[in-house]
Amino acid sequence: MTHVTVLEHPIVSHKLAILRDENTSSPDFRKTLMELGNIMSWPVFSHLNVTPTQVKTPMEHTTQSVLVKPYPCIVSILRAGNGMADAFSASLPEAPIGYIGMQRDSDTHIAEPYFKKLPDQIEERQIILVDPMLATGSSASQAAGFLKKDGARKILFVCLVAAPEGIECFHQQHADIPIITAALDRKLDENAYILPGLGDAGDRIYGTE
Repeated sequence: MTHVTVLEHPIVSHKLAILRDENTSSPDFRKTLMELGNIMSWPVFSHLNVTPTQVKTPMEHTTQSVLVKPYPCIVSILRAGNGMADAFSASLPEAPIGYIGMQRDSDTHIAEPYFKKLPDQIEERQIILVDPMLATGSSASQAAGFLKKDGARKILFVCLVAAPEGIECFHQQHADIPIITAALDRKLDENAYILPGLGDAGDRIYGTE
């Protein structure tokens, strides 16, 4: 699939196996999600723009690449996206964090927005939009649409697991936005949950049902 990168790595697979396991406790799920998010952040951050600048070391002057200002930002699709946002922020604390609240209707399986809070200069920043699951694609597509309406032009979507249906839906509306995922799963079931998936990420992160 074009514009889709699956991060194939032994440690990514190992951490994802822990997240998939139904016997993994909520504390262990949060811990492992933080670890996997940190691992994923490095290939994600390789997409960030840099510019050369002069630095004076204790020994001499040198040229070093630094992030372009305004710094990139991380946007979490609430609530499950917060786990990935925290992991990425731990490696890049310079990045402000925005939030878009989306909630899936249990009957239609369509996500509905209920909250939005974004950093300033959103039209100038590179944006890393995060949500553990790309299932139907509804939440991610709407969130990306909100960002574009606010002037965002440089968006990257990152998730843990993606279904083919979600990728197709997302790229029908946002063919310009690359997707980075730890796994491309098989399909959605009749309730629009990802198979094999890892269950409801938000419930497993926060210990709710």
